[in-house]
Amino acid sequence: MEQSQFNALVSFIWNIATDVLVYAFDKGEYKKIILPMMVIRRIDVLLEPTKDKVVEMKERLDKAGILNNQDQVLYNITGYPFYNTSKFTLKTLKSEIDPQRLKQNFIAYLNGFSQDVLDIIEKLHLHQVVDNLTETGRLGSIIEKFTDDSINLSSKPVLNEDGTVRLPALDNHTMGTMFEELLRRFNEENNVTEAGEHFTPRDYVKLLADLAVLPIADKITDNTYHIYDGACGTGGILTIAQERIEKIAEERGKSVTINIFGQESAPDTYATSKADLMISGKMKSFHYPIGGGVMREYIAFGSTLSQDGHAGEKYDFCISNPPFGTPWKEDLKNKGLTDKEKDKFDDPRFYAVERDGDEEVRTSFLPDIGDCQMMFLANNLSRMQNDTPIGSRVVEVHNGSSLFTGAAGSGASNLRKYIIEHDLLEAIVAMPEKDFYNTGIGTYIWVLSNRKEERRKGKVQLIDATAIKTPLRKNLGEKNCETNEENRAEIMKLFMDFTETSQSKIFPNEEFGYYNVTVERPLRLRVIPNADVDGAINLKAAEKERVKKAMENVSEDVPLNDWNQYAKALKLPKGLLKKLQTIIAERDETAVAVEDTPDPLLRDVEQVPLRYPGGIDAFMQKEVLPYAPDAYYELEKVIVGYELSFTKYFYKPVELRPIADITTDIESIESRLKGVLADILNV
Repeated sequence: MEQSQFNALVSFIWNIATDVLVYAFDKGEYKKIILPMMVIRRIDVLLEPTKDKVVEMKERLDKAGILNNQDQVLYNITGYPFYNTSKFTLKTLKSEIDPQRLKQNFIAYLNGFSQDVLDIIEKLHLHQVVDNLTETGRLGSIIEKFTDDSINLSSKPVLNEDGTVRLPALDNHTMGTMFEELLRRFNEENNVTEAGEHFTPRDYVKLLADLAVLPIADKITDNTYHIYDGACGTGGILTIAQERIEKIAEERGKSVTINIFGQESAPDTYATSKADLMISGKMKSFHYPIGGGVMREYIAFGSTLSQDGHAGEKYDFCISNPPFGTPWKEDLKNKGLTDKEKDKFDDPRFYAVERDGDEEVRTSFLPDIGDCQMMFLANNLSRMQNDTPIGSRVVEVHNGSSLFTGAAGSGASNLRKYIIEHDLLEAIVAMPEKDFYNTGIGTYIWVLSNRKEERRKGKVQLIDATAIKTPLRKNLGEKNCETNEENRAEIMKLFMDFTETSQSKIFPNEEFGYYNVTVERPLRLRVIPNADVDGAINLKAAEKERVKKAMENVSEDVPLNDWNQYAKALKLPKGLLKKLQTIIAERDETAVAVEDTPDPLLRDVEQVPLRYPGGIDAFMQKEVLPYAPDAYYELEKVIVGYELSFTKYFYKPVELRPIADITTDIESIESRLKGVLADILNV
């Protein structure tokens, strides 16, 4: 479909809202009506040619007493994994002029669909849509619009009598793009932003598929491959990756079967995804067996994080664009937990268990409650399989925070540490800003593999593709550029060449790790012999008397700048001595260090690179002890963290103007000002 045809179709459907729904519904309700009707019409138009045959066969099966197992027979007639056994189509419905009978007929029409379509109808709340349209007298009008002969929502073209194409087919990729464009417009019209939900442009999706598949293209064999997307949206990533593998296999004379698995939590998006996958013919069934007679849906509904629809499953390719900066409080609620009980979120996908000698160590990957995107990466990590020649490849989109958010020992840092130390990270690609429809932020593509090429082992490639883009003639929301075929080829060349250039940097894994070292300095106290003990609010009366008596008994020979000796001379319990440090003493840098007591006010934290020559001790000798000779650290408190910084490696400082040019400009300004001043003063 050409861009002009796409724009015309989008405009037609967009205008249905202003033509039919205006004054009857709030603008915020438009998308809840238009998008479901668009999906149901897309299904309806494909069933029109076989409608009579389906109804006839349904009657014959019922008369023969074959009430169960009718699905496959009816699927064979329609050619799709769905059907409708009512006597209506949307086109025949519009001939009814009585509003109540129209509503009854429409409900009968909806109820005539097969089970998977009924699931879509439920997620789209279509029965409520019909009620609302009937109450406002708009049901007939909206059916009339969606069955207009000037538009085609079918996956097949509309032909002229001579066989030429009058209206092009609407493939599932374009359908997904149209859905996202309409949703963007509806949200923009009402100043609504779906927080963190950034729909993936199809040009961007093709790059994700290339990064997943092209590096192992020569390893594709006659086999079955599984693709998974835990945040599948309208299914574009799944279908494009599927087509990419099929094309590569065909070019190499291989016969492959591709199964796609996904999960989506937004009801309307889930319904659109399921409908389009049904229409595309890519899926002959929507359920797969897991043993014991239990079936699961290939495209599951619900939150991937707390309602895993594919528990325990492993995949060849995991490709996702999860939500950015979106809280996961609702997932805690789904597990019966409060916001403060994050550590009780006990799901093996989000922690690692490894052995340290005889001890079993559990490391949490749970990020801050305000951003769930790293949980999707951990989820994909748990899907990686180790018993196949290609293993698993993970390609996932993130914003910049995943590179560095979280201190050493936090869930996010632990996940980066696990991925890099287990040599799973092949590359991270920095993409241009304003590449998405409803956000201008820059994005980063993480590429993971548990079957690294020999040349990549122990290394990570950073690719700066921020300048590799093609401007759009007209913005689509925030999106002002695209990653076209030439751009994708350029990025893939940087990836496949695996060489150092101005846009490609290669580092050993240890480059991104650091020791988080807590540097301590001893507490140094000088005793105040005439301190106001009676004014101490944290001492009881009896304690005050005991302290004053003890201080009176301390020999004058005991130095006041040595708390260790003075405390020993007081002969008081340790707990009471601890309280006295803030009552009868003050900090003094010249005093003797208090034994085994660091000064919290002088505490500092240093990040020491793992690759620092000589390690932590050398760092202390060179960077710390020359300025604080009494500083020290405790090895058992050192934590290893990981973070990545593109700015560090790709920052290009802006060249300053030469002094001579600046001086010339200043002199020119001064000369002009002198003339103005002379005019003012009439000199």
